[in-house]
Amino acid sequence: MLRALRPAAAGCRRLSRRRCTRCAVSEPAAPPLPASLPRSVDGRVSLLGLRRSALAGWLGEMGEAPSRAPQLFAELYRNAAGDDLQAFTAVSASFRARLAPLVDCRADLRLSEVVAAADGTRKLLFTLTDGGGTVEAVLIPARNGSRTTLCVSSQLGCAMNCQFCATARMGLRRNLSAAQIVGQVLAAKRLLLSERGGASIGNVVFMGMGEPLHNADEVLTAVDILLDNTGLAFSHNRVTVSTSGLVPAIRRFVTESSASLAVSLNATTDEVRSWIMPVNRKHDLAELLGTLRELYGSEVAPPHRRRDSVFFEYVLLQGVNDSDDDAHRLVEIARSGIPCKVNLISFNAHQGTQFKPSSQARLLFFRDTLAKAGVTATIRESRGDDQMAACGQLGKPEEAALWKPQPPRMKPPARLRETEQ
Repeated sequence: MLRALRPAAAGCRRLSRRRCTRCAVSEPAAPPLPASLPRSVDGRVSLLGLRRSALAGWLGEMGEAPSRAPQLFAELYRNAAGDDLQAFTAVSASFRARLAPLVDCRADLRLSEVVAAADGTRKLLFTLTDGGGTVEAVLIPARNGSRTTLCVSSQLGCAMNCQFCATARMGLRRNLSAAQIVGQVLAAKRLLLSERGGASIGNVVFMGMGEPLHNADEVLTAVDILLDNTGLAFSHNRVTVSTSGLVPAIRRFVTESSASLAVSLNATTDEVRSWIMPVNRKHDLAELLGTLRELYGSEVAPPHRRRDSVFFEYVLLQGVNDSDDDAHRLVEIARSGIPCKVNLISFNAHQGTQFKPSSQARLLFFRDTLAKAGVTATIRESRGDDQMAACGQLGKPEEAALWKPQPPRMKPPARLRETEQ
């Protein structure tokens, strides 16, 4: 008698009939069905905003066979047929004819400009077609040409008001839909495919404009679509969502998704973090680190997270968070029961900033201090900074000022007032 097989987790490539031992213990909670179907600007159902399970449910309500969902899903993502439904030749012409007046395969954004940096990094500018505004994504080629990373945006602007980030100076204009997030990936994929010998996208990181977990519903849907093995089929460790520390949304993300989590730490004391990252005033270091310790490093951690690590991102700011004491406190955090890796980042300057990057010697000191303590630490190379495409440089705050006032500057701690300009 054959045993019933549990479905493989989203993103798993082990598609044989044998049981996948990783998925048997690593499947996140089933995603909830959407309360209502996502719609494009003309009212049709937005296919790019639907998880495969939701697509199957909707097609079932329409009287279509369940097998239609994976066929259509694969055409949307794997076969790069574009946004023309009539080009989806793997499904029948009669099925396409029934769907045509009901669905939209577009992403409600348009790739309007590609800006190339000297190091081969490219900034992709997307015009939103459902209300205006421009969001930016970044294609970062690997130095050896083996794998390209795509940095996507989840919001137009950002509400977190991190003091060192150009995007934060815009404030928040709007959230992006799941279709608009996935649409950035598809547009980048088609751009690479159009180029002779173009590389494929190996990693997707939610580190562009916006705080991804402030738009959790749409980001979780987009991540699920990226990981689905019927479509784009990214591995769970090739999709990373970054957050400034929204603790309730972190809990939800860790439970519902198997993608990787990066946390922008950027300070080792509440005093400094509450200044440069105001979110810390609501969710301080004790709460943030305690939650991560519970979700990743304890017996009550979700089963699919017990072998995962958190990525701590740490932007070094001269005279703010780069002291010897900061380095040693960062070691303490990294060794406090949270499985983690530390990514050290040089601050990328932008117009109007009051901060300066730490020296290369300071970056190396932090890396070596962490390494000597047994903590995996890397230095992220700045890419595309000559075209304002590097970490923390995306967006145009000067244009955002036309539709709303810029967020306030936060007052630094008294002992650091000399950094204020």
